[in-house]
Amino acid sequence: MQKGFLFRIHSISGLLAGIFIVLMSLSGAALVFHEELDALQYPAIRQQPNLPLLPVDSCYRSLQKEFPQAQISSCNLAENTGKPFIFSVYDSSYKKGSQTMQVFLHPQTAEVLWFRGGGKDKRHNFMAWLTVFHNSLHLKKTGEWILGFFGVVFLLSLCTGIIHYRKKIIPVLLFKKPLYRSSNLHQLVGVYALLFNLLIGATGVWMQRYVFTKDFYASSQLYTPVIKTSAPLAFSLDSAIKQVQQQHPAFSAHVIYFAASPKVKTAVYGSRSTNAFIHNKKFADAVFLDSAGSLSKTAFVTEIIPENRRDIINAQIHYGRYGGWPVKLLYTLLGLSGGLLSITGFVLWQKRKQRRF
Repeated sequence: MQKGFLFRIHSISGLLAGIFIVLMSLSGAALVFHEELDALQYPAIRQQPNLPLLPVDSCYRSLQKEFPQAQISSCNLAENTGKPFIFSVYDSSYKKGSQTMQVFLHPQTAEVLWFRGGGKDKRHNFMAWLTVFHNSLHLKKTGEWILGFFGVVFLLSLCTGIIHYRKKIIPVLLFKKPLYRSSNLHQLVGVYALLFNLLIGATGVWMQRYVFTKDFYASSQLYTPVIKTSAPLAFSLDSAIKQVQQQHPAFSAHVIYFAASPKVKTAVYGSRSTNAFIHNKKFADAVFLDSAGSLSKTAFVTEIIPENRRDIINAQIHYGRYGGWPVKLLYTLLGLSGGLLSITGFVLWQKRKQRRF
């Protein structure tokens, strides 16, 4: 009786979360290689042999000449002369300023190479679109709640599957030949990808836990962006970053979030080479500059409160943003197992249904 009840729960939860698991499995497997795939849509750069990498100050001024009324939000720094500076801006020339756009600048000449939309521009910025899809299905708060709900259902399916098939786990791991049949594909995939799917399911639910809080359901007014034309730089960003690196030699800058007013600090995100391997190599640490460009405070991952540090590590584990290519390949392959489990589980359910009739 108990066995039948558990199997029923396992089947129902698996069927309920089936489409969700397939969609999250496919999108998540692709997002592991977000940077690499996104770079395929970058404009081509013709490098100039005799020109050095430009300072970000020059690129900022060049961007302001091209978009004099724009609100410049952030800049992904060019790592070398083969990669562009990527500025995120709001300008009335694109969607009347209601959506952000990315502007690509040549790393040696500051020439505007191309611009594209943000997370809604599926054609030109597919990876950003896919990120929003993976995080909310493009349904805003409704989509976030759906992810949280079906994440719990997915975990329920995994846990009941472990209990129901517990006697087959060890034989599968010991490569018992009788179990290696096509009819057992669901169990085989479930066992070999068990720890990974538990890890992804648990970290995903933890990230979405806010949808089960009272504050999530509080009514909120829709935000209408108002373009505030960015002022010229009040200090040299390149000099400020060099001063930061003199004080913290292990720190490397990756992205700059520009202050919207003198009262707000400029944030520079990056990472230190001394960080543990689990931390993102580009966004683990942050430094904040005041209106004169002096270092105001640091927010290194080793300094923040334990609760926030746990959330950061949880996200790194969920997205596979550690360990380089070997980890990314492993995440992609095992990430597809969730979708395979849903498909093979549905096939088994269909076969049992046909036997009854």
